[in-house]
Amino acid sequence: MIVAGSGRMLAQAAKNASLKPLVIDLFADIDTQGYAEDFRQVASLAEQDLAPAVDYFVERYAVTHVIYGSGFECYPESLRYLDSRLIMLGNDPDAFARQLDKPAFFSTLGELNIPYPEVVFSAPDCGDGWLLKPMQGQGGIGIKRYRADYDVKAPVYWQKLQAGAPHSVLFLADGQQMQVVGFNRQWPVRLSGTQEFVFSGVANSCDLSDAHKAEIADWLKQMVPAFALKGLNSLDFIHADDLSYVLEINPRPSASMQLYDQDLLGRHIQSCERAQSVGRNSVAYCAAWQDYHSGYQVVYAAQDLIIPDRFQWPDWCMDLPKPGNMCRAGQPLCSIIAHQKNLQSVVEQLRIKQQLIISQLERF
Repeated sequence: MIVAGSGRMLAQAAKNASLKPLVIDLFADIDTQGYAEDFRQVASLAEQDLAPAVDYFVERYAVTHVIYGSGFECYPESLRYLDSRLIMLGNDPDAFARQLDKPAFFSTLGELNIPYPEVVFSAPDCGDGWLLKPMQGQGGIGIKRYRADYDVKAPVYWQKLQAGAPHSVLFLADGQQMQVVGFNRQWPVRLSGTQEFVFSGVANSCDLSDAHKAEIADWLKQMVPAFALKGLNSLDFIHADDLSYVLEINPRPSASMQLYDQDLLGRHIQSCERAQSVGRNSVAYCAAWQDYHSGYQVVYAAQDLIIPDRFQWPDWCMDLPKPGNMCRAGQPLCSIIAHQKNLQSVVEQLRIKQQLIISQLERF
């Protein structure tokens, strides 16, 4: 069983691994339905919405294992529910919750002497140079530049704005040891005056030196046992002036897994099973290598639009909304992918493809 805000990526990976994915998600996109053996669309990832769909799959298919994706940051209690019903292939609910406990997370980084931008948990006296971040955020949503006159009510923390290039590293873990899959370059998109740090895309190419990569790998060797991480995870960090600063861990398979020509879902499952075994060996996976670069990008709607009937989506589009769906301005419209020999060509091809799909939709 796959449960996520959007289950397409994991369903596709499962299908490619000759598995039969049973999918619960919020959108039931066209391609998700195509990859899924069966699916159920839910209104939210809250337990009361998930429970009937889980019951359906357990009763009809006798499914015993579950893999979760993005979207549980605001519903950590739902992971406890899933863990009580099925064998969880991924970080357990406690390990996931530790990533949401920002005071404990950054305190642990401090104990490990791993650098991160300055954080505080009460409003700074001066608003300049600080970001306001939600405790339970994902994909950069809700992050904004702080102003001293903001009326802050939701659980948040403040982080010093650190200039630099956003990166991530995808890695496998078994609770004690880890193996890097690949380093990636990320970029945000500005959707509005208060939403300028939203995740837009990622490419499996970056200009970090081998020494910097080795340093970050050493950090991961400490962080994996400290947080008991299992399976596929990614670490977000900022790099500037020959220094890197940790931002957060995404304790689940991330979008960057689509950039590598490997059965990473199978390795995710093996890592989680290895973590549960007694006397396990080290994580014996090779880092990814391929002779081209890949990029993945989310296309956001520039204006409100309804997905037209019989619209022909290009082969390089993913996460395809159903005909008749209303897509509001600033909401994800679809995703695109590109493969090229270098990062600059990847980014350019993504830009062209994004403009092409938006133009085609606006002509209807």
